[in-house]
Amino acid sequence: MADPGWFTITPMRPRFLLTALLAFVGAVAAHAEDLPHLTGSVVGITDGDTVDVRLVSGMIRVRLHGVDAPERDQPHGKASRRMLSQLVFSRTVEIEPIEQDRYDRLVARLWLGEMDVNAELLKLGAAWVYRRYARDAAYCAYEKAARDLDRGLWKLPTGQQVAPGEWRRRDRLGRPFTDYSGQTVVQCAKSLGK
Repeated sequence: MADPGWFTITPMRPRFLLTALLAFVGAVAAHAEDLPHLTGSVVGITDGDTVDVRLVSGMIRVRLHGVDAPERDQPHGKASRRMLSQLVFSRTVEIEPIEQDRYDRLVARLWLGEMDVNAELLKLGAAWVYRRYARDAAYCAYEKAARDLDRGLWKLPTGQQVAPGEWRRRDRLGRPFTDYSGQTVVQCAKSLGK
């Protein structure tokens, strides 16, 4: 059978494919930096990790990505809401969209100038790293530092330091709550996205 020539892979073609693939990956990474940010004014604080923002186009509800603040009926819930309010209420913020959640909220990183508000909540001890969804391992270091300094919710007795995800499912868990008080940054980082 004769070699059709156009189908034969020569050493040049795999290099071309690899080069094209690397160029595509580079373009996607560069594009990620250019993702649109929305600008608006915070007009409402729902709880310690959710805000209402007025954009030029209308109102949106924003769930802060990668952090989980105590529920309203949970120890430190009202304090966490107050801390977020002190940071951003009536202020102009930039919103870095991540995704939309099942409640139709925009899940995003919130910026106040150069300050990553999501990270600031962790530094203040107003929230946990939301290990299931967080991507940034630096968030683990911020939470650990707040724990070590007994900031915010980390001043509570260990038995009251219940991650909000477990608090919401407390009747169905049938097991003790996870004790994060001794978790290292490395252990936290390994648990991200799981």
